[in-house]
Amino acid sequence: MEQKLYQWQEECLERWFSNSGRGMVQAVTGSGKTLLALTAAARLSLRTDLDLYVRIVVPTSTLMHQWKRALKSFHGDDSSPASIGLRGGGYRSPSDCRYMIYVINSARYTLARQILAELRDGKSVLLIADECHHYVSGQNQLIFEFLPHITPYKDRFFSLGLSATLPSGQAGHELAAALGRRVYSYGMDTAAARRTVCPFDIFHIGLSFERNERIEYDTLSDRMSILYFTLRSSYPILDSLDQKERFELLRSLTGDKDRQIADTARQYMRLSYIRKSLVCMAAGRLDCTCDLIQYLGIKDKILIFGERIRQAEALYKRLHDLYPGKVARCHSKLGPQASKNALERFRLGDIRILIACKAIDEGVDVPDAAVGIILSGTATQRQRIQRLGRIIRKKEGKETASLYYLHITESSEDSCFLPDTKGNRIFDLEYRPDTGMFYNSRYVQKASKMLERMQHAGLAENKIQEAIHCLDLGSVRADWTAEINVIEQHISHAGSTRERNYWTCMKKLAEQP
Repeated sequence: MEQKLYQWQEECLERWFSNSGRGMVQAVTGSGKTLLALTAAARLSLRTDLDLYVRIVVPTSTLMHQWKRALKSFHGDDSSPASIGLRGGGYRSPSDCRYMIYVINSARYTLARQILAELRDGKSVLLIADECHHYVSGQNQLIFEFLPHITPYKDRFFSLGLSATLPSGQAGHELAAALGRRVYSYGMDTAAARRTVCPFDIFHIGLSFERNERIEYDTLSDRMSILYFTLRSSYPILDSLDQKERFELLRSLTGDKDRQIADTARQYMRLSYIRKSLVCMAAGRLDCTCDLIQYLGIKDKILIFGERIRQAEALYKRLHDLYPGKVARCHSKLGPQASKNALERFRLGDIRILIACKAIDEGVDVPDAAVGIILSGTATQRQRIQRLGRIIRKKEGKETASLYYLHITESSEDSCFLPDTKGNRIFDLEYRPDTGMFYNSRYVQKASKMLERMQHAGLAENKIQEAIHCLDLGSVRADWTAEINVIEQHISHAGSTRERNYWTCMKKLAEQP
């Protein structure tokens, strides 16, 4: 029995079929792209009465196994082990499986020949390219080598590209030529408005450099300014480019025929990397993350995203001392089995905090993680969207998700995690390392008024101290902005006196004008 789809998925499939079963779909992570693709394959087989074979390409072996689980769940008792094959990660199933899932590394030199042979043999083929933005560069393009030869069989070839962030420009044109044009876009704003994904709040947490870090940052910035002035005198176009274009031009100048220009550009790029590392590894990030988690607790699972393995390991040691047996990390130096074990324990709930360095930006399904912390950010919008997508997948009992984005206010680091995210609540917090506390001006004003009223009412000191503790906990959450009826439900279902007191304080804040 076919699973019920969201409205956007039905609209998307209608457009895909109208485009002869070819095209790409851009949809936010967590909105149901896998279910969309499997439904497309099932309906295609029924509508056309064709001998359909489905070939799925994924970037990682983790995703390969995730697709296999999705296939077995989708088809239930109708799927036999022989109908689903795997190629990659040590697996090499027979090529005649109805569904074959390829890791891109194993697909480069075999998939094109396989698809062409199947078409020539009278079969129909649906190619599903998951995370298809990966397949427009280098040797990955080899999976499309069959396309010039399928004209006699084009009525039996279908394609569906999936991505949360389809490429633009030349890369986008090349991908469209292989998989078909973009037939549907389903962005973060629409998904949130339609409740396809879990409602979420984003918290920007401003941090400061330590004194020695600030001195080093300013020194690097001054040296970079002098080098940039020299390069701009030869290439005035630099000032008219956006940040990404300027960086690409500066990088290309490192190979300039003019040795002086090339040396200057190399020095600039080297200092740029050093400065970026300084911002990324700023000491305040670890202090802030540890204090933030102490405020949040580990009732909800927490995903922490970092850029550097050394930083992730340092944070792991600190958090492991605070929460022994409840913290794991996942990065390339640990090896695939260790990372797989950490992910499985996190999925089961044995682990409450998972620290990752890019390893889970794509293809990891952790639907019940409700809190994300960006320990050190990325300038790549694709990674930002994917990281947010890790925590906004819907699950029964999961009401909201929260993402905390740490940034250095005194640097050139982007202070906004998703500047184009509309309709979702964004809160600005300031971290104060001397007290380990977080400051939100609007929240503090409301909390101060509440405490003043309690003092004027002559309440006992122990009750005022309890209120202060609860209000401190609320400073890093958005509970004080919730609807009154939602807060009252939390009060009635509170499992402890402290929890009831907390939600009572949030209700008093929410009731303020």
